Amino acid sequence: MNSSRTPLVVVGDALLDHDLCGRAERLAPDAPVPVVHGTRRSSRPGGAALAACLAAADGRPVTLVTALGDDPASDTLRELLSGRVDLVEVPLDGTLSSKTRVMAGDRPLLRLDDGEGRARAATGAAEAAVTGADGVLVADYGRGTADVLRAALTTAATRTPVVWDPHVRGRPPVPGVRLATPSAQEARAFARRLDDADGTGDEAGLRTAARDARTLVRAWQARAVAVTLGERGALLSHGETPLLVPTPAAAAGDPCGAGDRFAAAAAGLLADGALTEAAVQAAVHAATRYVAEGGARAVATADRADAPEAVPPSGDTTADAVRTATRVRAAGGTVVAAGGCFDLLHAGHVALLQAARRAGDCLIVCINSDDSVRRRKGTGRPLVPAPDRVRVLRALECVDAVAVFDEDTPERILGELRPHIWAKGGDYARTELPEQPLVESWGGQVLLLPYLDGRSTTALAHRAAQSPAPTGGTPR
Repeated sequence: MNSSRTPLVVVGDALLDHDLCGRAERLAPDAPVPVVHGTRRSSRPGGAALAACLAAADGRPVTLVTALGDDPASDTLRELLSGRVDLVEVPLDGTLSSKTRVMAGDRPLLRLDDGEGRARAATGAAEAAVTGADGVLVADYGRGTADVLRAALTTAATRTPVVWDPHVRGRPPVPGVRLATPSAQEARAFARRLDDADGTGDEAGLRTAARDARTLVRAWQARAVAVTLGERGALLSHGETPLLVPTPAAAAGDPCGAGDRFAAAAAGLLADGALTEAAVQAAVHAATRYVAEGGARAVATADRADAPEAVPPSGDTTADAVRTATRVRAAGGTVVAAGGCFDLLHAGHVALLQAARRAGDCLIVCINSDDSVRRRKGTGRPLVPAPDRVRVLRALECVDAVAVFDEDTPERILGELRPHIWAKGGDYARTELPEQPLVESWGGQVLLLPYLDGRSTTALAHRAAQSPAPTGGTPR
């Protein structure tokens, strides 16, 4: 894990989730119900356990405080969490809640729920983990874990960022949370208990969400409320004029767990010291990528021998890129990678990257490190250091992750990512690419994409150097 990221404590109700995925091509002869065949069963952490795993996937140490018992479902969940997060248990009365979805492709047909266990009481270890945390995410699914630790959470909210993801079956957040993240339906249900007003129509939906957020900021004494709006993004309110944070792109896929992905990303960034607006914007992007990459099913453990193994991280940005490639591949998607220096990002670069993203289900950009650029381009390059190049590239809607490599050519990082498609600009036509045999060795394909004529970093740098300094000022 990347120890430079602030550790996070996740408090809430863990669930065990199962998916039975198959094909539905006909109705049963004895009843008008779909016949699902060719099913494959997979299991994964759910509820607060899913939120904890997603926070850990961001490269930070995570401690999950949750209620587990002696039942088989609890034992299975412990195995799924082993090696992913540190576990602090509180006692559970009854059996762990689990749910099973019957899926036809990406569409759920039926859900079966089992277990109604509830947290019995807090423990000293759980209270110490919460009160000593540098950042807290509460994933309250209404099964008592947040209730038995409410006093400790109230104390934590006075000294550290607390993000509270509420559920209508649970209680309101403790006073002073940095951010509450209800869905529009949850915000409406909580606000209706305080205000009988209602809204109708699509436009009224945003007005209603804004009014509900304002009501909840005041009623909950929260610093801010972000109402998640699915494919429309999120509406952030500090109690006055709200900020609409739209999704960067339409993402078709299974939205199960997208709220957990949003809350986990926001909680981690707030713990790192980010401003609330920046954390919410990044969380919207993270939730959008999560849905596009297969959602909760991409983090499942399949009951089959050829389930994909996790790829060990090899660095901060590279680890994120490898995790992205692994999730998309596990969900059956197409991984596209593109490479270059990307010094002084210009329209030609953007056109290339947009075309590359349309060729698959995710785009990972591999860039040369500063030392690698200097060896290739000379001592005056790069003009923009690698951290800034990474930040600019990651801000593009078409880019899902960025990896930095220090070698002269990208074979090593390609071996870690194993993309289905390696995209290069059309200016490489009739050029033997040294990485082509490697990409083809695992069945990948090298593609050349059109490149906008007349755009180059060298030409831009030359024109900038020839431009006169501003009148009355000093050259910069």
